[in-house]
Amino acid sequence: MKTIFVQGPVPGFRLLLVIVLSAVLIVADDRFDQLTPVRSAIGTGLAPIHWLGHAPSQFNDWVASLFTSKEDLQKENEALQARLLILERRALKYAALASENNELRQLLNSSEVLDDRVIVGEVVAVSPDPFSHEIVINKGSRDGVEVGQAILDANGLMGQVEQTSSFTSRVLLVSDSSHAVPVEVVRNGLRAVLLGNGDTSSLELVHVPDTADIREGDLLVSSGLGGRFPKGYPVAEVESITKEQGEPFVKIEAAPLAELNKSRLILVVFSPAQEATDGAQEAGPADGAGRAEQDEVR
Repeated sequence: MKTIFVQGPVPGFRLLLVIVLSAVLIVADDRFDQLTPVRSAIGTGLAPIHWLGHAPSQFNDWVASLFTSKEDLQKENEALQARLLILERRALKYAALASENNELRQLLNSSEVLDDRVIVGEVVAVSPDPFSHEIVINKGSRDGVEVGQAILDANGLMGQVEQTSSFTSRVLLVSDSSHAVPVEVVRNGLRAVLLGNGDTSSLELVHVPDTADIREGDLLVSSGLGGRFPKGYPVAEVESITKEQGEPFVKIEAAPLAELNKSRLILVVFSPAQEATDGAQEAGPADGAGRAEQDEVR
């Protein structure tokens, strides 16, 4: 009986052949870039396999989307509505910030025209008394505000500080019936007194002779007389002039330039005299301490 032996390559030779082939492929790919088309072809051929592998999960998601429950739709709708409200609130906030930014720019432009130092304040309350035109601002004695200081908005003079506390101040508007502002006409320097009459849209210019050179549209600014208001602040514009026979004075109505019922941001004006007084008060204690130290050294 004969035994038939099937001879073939030894296992060690096979391993050596695989190693040599791998080294050749690595060198060919690294040095000569010869395997890029091969990898591309293999990737193209394997694409259907990858698609078939993801097909069950994609089919499951598609079927689930066809049978979305009413509760899920309601939850999604509520979430979208809540997000919409949040976005609307943000839009309103951004609109308010943009308006405030524009108002601050106008205030900045107004403050550049003035020679006096100013600080920006905000209206926090309005007097409920219909016969008293007063507002409350968020600047007080701790900010250096004193009774009698002029208050402006971006357009003109609003009034003066009537009462102060540590954190707030009460301001009497120019439209109050007890308020008066010495003014002059910019065109010719004619002086007069502008009185409030309880109307925020109209003021009265009094003690103007019927022969005075004044016209509709003339700009009225503070004259600085009396020392209450610094000179040159815009106050009002002449709106109408009425001359009655036999009367020595004419009736003149002027429209205030400041938006008394609308302005929220205001300017508190510090005159140079007040700045000098505040500076002396701040320097006084320091100078006294310095003299005391000198005495101790001596």
